Amino acid sequence: MSGRRGRRVRFPSPEELPAPPKAVREIGPIAFSARFDDGIERDFDLSHLACPRLVRHLARALASIAGSEGKQGHYDSTLNTLRHIEQFAGFIARVEEDTETFDLDDVTPELLEAFERKLIADCKGKQSRVPYQRVAGIVRLLRLAGDAAPDTFGIEMQARLGFSTVKATGRTPTLDAYPFEVFEAMEAAALADVRAMRDRILAGERRAAEGEDPAVAGWGRLENALWHIAHHGPLTSEDHAQPGMRRRLFLLGGMKRINAQLFLTYGDLIPLLVLLSCQTGIEPECGRRLKADCLVNPARGYVSISYVKKRSHGFSHKTLRVSDGGALHHSGGLLRLIMRLTARGRSMAGTDMLLTHAGNNGVHASFGPGTNVSLADTAAGWVARHGIDQMKNRDGSPITLNYRRLRKTYKSRRYLESAGLLEDFAQGHSKRVAADHYADIEAHRELHEQAVEDGLREALDTAMEPPVVIDADGERLDDGEADLPPAEVVSALQGEQDVWLASCKDFFNSPTAIKKGSGCPTAVWGCLECPNAVYTTRHLPGLLSFTAFIDRQRDELSSVEWKARYGLAWERATTGVLPKFTAEQRRTAQAIAEAVDGPHGLPARLLELTT
Repeated sequence: MSGRRGRRVRFPSPEELPAPPKAVREIGPIAFSARFDDGIERDFDLSHLACPRLVRHLARALASIAGSEGKQGHYDSTLNTLRHIEQFAGFIARVEEDTETFDLDDVTPELLEAFERKLIADCKGKQSRVPYQRVAGIVRLLRLAGDAAPDTFGIEMQARLGFSTVKATGRTPTLDAYPFEVFEAMEAAALADVRAMRDRILAGERRAAEGEDPAVAGWGRLENALWHIAHHGPLTSEDHAQPGMRRRLFLLGGMKRINAQLFLTYGDLIPLLVLLSCQTGIEPECGRRLKADCLVNPARGYVSISYVKKRSHGFSHKTLRVSDGGALHHSGGLLRLIMRLTARGRSMAGTDMLLTHAGNNGVHASFGPGTNVSLADTAAGWVARHGIDQMKNRDGSPITLNYRRLRKTYKSRRYLESAGLLEDFAQGHSKRVAADHYADIEAHRELHEQAVEDGLREALDTAMEPPVVIDADGERLDDGEADLPPAEVVSALQGEQDVWLASCKDFFNSPTAIKKGSGCPTAVWGCLECPNAVYTTRHLPGLLSFTAFIDRQRDELSSVEWKARYGLAWERATTGVLPKFTAEQRRTAQAIAEAVDGPHGLPARLLELTT
């Protein structure tokens, strides 16, 4: 044991103790819920994904736009964005070592570009929108996350978030319009079906009025069954399962056929939507979700269709002006008929949606909240039933029903009727979208090529004739085809109507005169641009003096101003007149011009500028 005295120990006060290290924040569950346009609330759990810190930011951003109150009102849209997050997090997990601490501020432009290149490589060079859609979806979420945490991203990353992709493109081959004969066949077939359903339902209502309560009078008559449906709603699977009802309903034509006497059916929706698209060109998703009060502001044979286009952010409420009348070839008349045929169904379903139909479980809105109707399985049957499947596209491929192509064809016909004027054609779109997606299509290729050909021909037709140049004997030196009578040749050679640089065929019959019979009002060098001008060797000295003058003007004026003033005159003189004379004639004229005191033959207005 040492004999040295120890040192006094001093413990720090609580104020002097260093601050304890911050506890590592636990990453809890990453989940959210949203209610969509179909009225169903769905839950989303992203807790299983890699990079939980980053995913939490992206999930919060997605939650802000998911659901009917956000910009992704459809469940499928949010589900797709969720897959984008999953793929992005999986990519980061493969290229980064520490995914547990990877956060929002660790995302770099290089990482986004690498993710984009990986998606493009996965598509094996094919023209696909997948890389563009997925990278653009992630960039959109990163922007929202950056807005929620403004100091997260540096300048380079903020600049990168200003655009969606680097190499991937969102453009796909433009959807072409149907051939017009196909469009007209579909419209005619749909019109015939709508008339048939009109007659069917109106006849069913009359028969229902003649019926009695089947609970008293029995189910032996169709009129009694229709009376029951009119008062209690369509027959359902529960009614069909009751003892004895299967046979009774079979003898009356079957449950579905009986319900169809008073309600639209699932199959009726196809011709209604086809005819609506052919007559109005309304967006397919908007036509399906029209409300019963969609017709507004009727006046002078026209009415407006009021609808909501949710993907048109900031301008979602739209109107479409259409013709109104008491026949089905008027769009307003078609919509009023649909309102009439679906009125009973709307009342029983308690909905304000325009389209309703009866199914095995009752009547409900066809495309409203809580429904998920898909017509793809019956579209092929409808096309085949009317023989439209025997028709061909421009490339020889078979015809299938595509509502977007119907709208495209309606726009195409409108484009041709408006003679290509975008102001008349771009209804419901910006001019750029109308031009890119509806005007620049294969169906208009021949029209556009003919327009270019006509424009070139018109330009050639209106181009100025070559200058008229004659020699001392009155022989034509130029290549023009314009007729020059002998009297005008003599006048030009004798100088009877010299105006300055040339002789004039008729000074008082100028093509630029304000009124017939008045003198020529053209500028002093306008003869070079005038079809009346005739040039002889007598005019060569003046032409040479003038061309020398305007050549010197290049040093005085800007190139733009010089070209605007003298460009055409210079071109006509140096390529259309002077080369028609021989070199000897030009040398002689040049010597004569130089022998005169001052520029030869120039008018006083030009002499003021040159002396």
